[in-house]
Amino acid sequence: MFSKKTMMIVSVIILVTVNIIVLSISGKHRYSQSTLGRISLIAVSPFQNALTKTIDFAKDVWGHYFFLVSTAEENIRLKKKLGQIVQQNNQYYEEILSNIRLRSLLDFRQSMPFESIAAEVISVDPSLWYRTLVVDKGKAKGVKIGLPVVTPEGIVGQVIDTADNYSRILLIIDQDSAVDAIVQKNRARGIIKGASSNQCILKYVMRRHQIDTGDSVVSSGLDGVYPKGLPVGYVSKINLSGSELFQEIQVTPYVDFRKLEEVLVLINH
Repeated sequence: MFSKKTMMIVSVIILVTVNIIVLSISGKHRYSQSTLGRISLIAVSPFQNALTKTIDFAKDVWGHYFFLVSTAEENIRLKKKLGQIVQQNNQYYEEILSNIRLRSLLDFRQSMPFESIAAEVISVDPSLWYRTLVVDKGKAKGVKIGLPVVTPEGIVGQVIDTADNYSRILLIIDQDSAVDAIVQKNRARGIIKGASSNQCILKYVMRRHQIDTGDSVVSSGLDGVYPKGLPVGYVSKINLSGSELFQEIQVTPYVDFRKLEEVLVLINH
């Protein structure tokens, strides 16, 4: 079967051919209008009319075709341009957020009486049991094992390994971490240990101490690692069941470790 496009082209050719033949015949025989001229006019007119409509239709079809092609190309170009603009906007937005975080970190750094180094988090340990991260500063910048790591929100952890340009940080939510801490309002002392689900436990707090949810917990400065008074977290749950000597206190860290991007390593404290 022939396509519609082929049939249209064939029809146009036939009409043109017939029109030429009829016009040729009428041109060779100059009879009066009452005879062959009239017959030729009657015979040719329908063909000429059909040919004119066909040509106009063909022009219209081709015009629409090229318009659609041009529109499709313009659409592709505009989509590409839109994608570039969206990407640029995302980059600008990330730069704005980064500048806000760095400004906060710089202000915090200037307010502290300790020398510190700003470092960027470059990887996070994917393990659920061993909570560490790696930063882009190491021995070349004076980072040593045992140094505390903080943010404006609170304590992050301490350095447990270093290379020339990298350091590994053990987070306070790791079960091997320990921070000597006190409840800020009544100075009740305990040890912050890491627990599951980004939480900590304040252990060894005597039951005689009145602890309430929402109480702030800070570093005591007695462990020789973290300076006194650094924010750790707030009391989110208290368990007084059983006859143990100590309370079991859940502490939610002030630092959101899932969103950590920049930190400060305290050099001299």
